[in-house]
Amino acid sequence: MLRRLHSYSTHKTIPAPRLTLLFFLFLSLSNHDSFVKARIFIYADCSQETYAPNSPFEENHNPLLASIVSSSSQAYYNSFAFGNGSSAPTEGICYGLYQCRGDLRITDCSRCIESAVTQISLACPYSYGAALQLESCYVKYENIDFLGRLDKKLKYIKCSESVNNDVEFFKRRDDVLADLSTAMGFKVSSSGSVEGYAQCFGDLSSGDCSSCLADAVGSV
Repeated sequence: MLRRLHSYSTHKTIPAPRLTLLFFLFLSLSNHDSFVKARIFIYADCSQETYAPNSPFEENHNPLLASIVSSSSQAYYNSFAFGNGSSAPTEGICYGLYQCRGDLRITDCSRCIESAVTQISLACPYSYGAALQLESCYVKYENIDFLGRLDKKLKYIKCSESVNNDVEFFKRRDDVLADLSTAMGFKVSSSGSVEGYAQCFGDLSSGDCSSCLADAVGSV
């Protein structure tokens, strides 16, 4: 179980029924600067359970994070499992993944992941599980295998100021959301000044991705 770090965000997190996934859905007024602010902090979650220094889990946790950083210079998504050999103690197994937004340059992806890994270690020291999202990338690890499974237990909603009686805005918003609901992988959509993007984890099936997007669009 991960513990939400409210001190790292002033925005609202809403628990949802458990189901395994990651996905991003952002909707905003068009602002080209938003696509280069890759390392803006969004949220962090930490496990309440912690491991001891020099434990079997730490022996796998550190190489896993190093592999995440190394892989991000070559790919936008990857997942790993360390310590899952037949003779390895089960309490030492560490599973993890990272993902960058699909419109980043690979060099920006790598920089974002480096920052995320540094921050997750500071935010969640010795935690058996942690997840951290920046504006344009995401890192997660756990001692339980979560890879390739849909999980909609966390909804993180970040809202701008309310817009009242703006019929044109709401029409454009609905058009963008309808377009994003058909995304497979990464998709950007815009209508006038309204711009949004959606992205599912790289290891999700198309059916799980569609299910997640439908749930997220409905929440917006």
